[in-house]
Amino acid sequence: MKALLINCTLKRQPDFSNTGALADKAASQLREQGFETEIIRLNDYQVLTGNSSDEGEGDQWPLILEKIKSCQIFIIATPIWMGHLASTAQKVIERLDAIFRDEELSNHENGQYMPYNKVGGCLVTGNEDGAHSCAAQVLWALQEVGFTIPPNVNAYWVGMAGGEKDYVEAGGERYLYTNKTLRYMTANLAWFAKLLATNPIGTNLLEEDKKAEGESDKQEG
Repeated sequence: MKALLINCTLKRQPDFSNTGALADKAASQLREQGFETEIIRLNDYQVLTGNSSDEGEGDQWPLILEKIKSCQIFIIATPIWMGHLASTAQKVIERLDAIFRDEELSNHENGQYMPYNKVGGCLVTGNEDGAHSCAAQVLWALQEVGFTIPPNVNAYWVGMAGGEKDYVEAGGERYLYTNKTLRYMTANLAWFAKLLATNPIGTNLLEEDKKAEGESDKQEG
């Protein structure tokens, strides 16, 4: 079973990334749980702005999308910038929106979106605050496109107000709360991923669509 972590740092290889350091620690724990792991930096790919599964010439999002298709655990790791998600993390969310329109990203028999029976989580790093807001945005978006969100699947570290030191420089790797929530996260993600592998969600969305149409007078728009 596979876990894919997308590091949404604004930096590019080989520059050091604090968000990447936290993602490395999560990946190590998931390997302890028996998962094959891969971490990619979004900025190492040319991912065009848009909300389709392929934005045309030069767009490398389809390469990442194939990795998402083949994983059972999907984690978005984002730094905080100006109190918000990194633009790179928002780009991942926007590109996943194609799931609602691309027939190739849905099961033709039951209508389930591609991320059904995959679990999602979130990692956040930064100075000052914004971690709760960032995690809320990421986890809400992941469940909206079909990922299962188990309990306690976000972990974060934020430094002191006005501080210049981030996760590694400030000793965040030894901070109890971050380490505790990271352990909760990786354990719960692994447990639910294994559960869904043997007990997939049985909801037939196509049948539920028909029921909804039968009790509705108004169409969308």
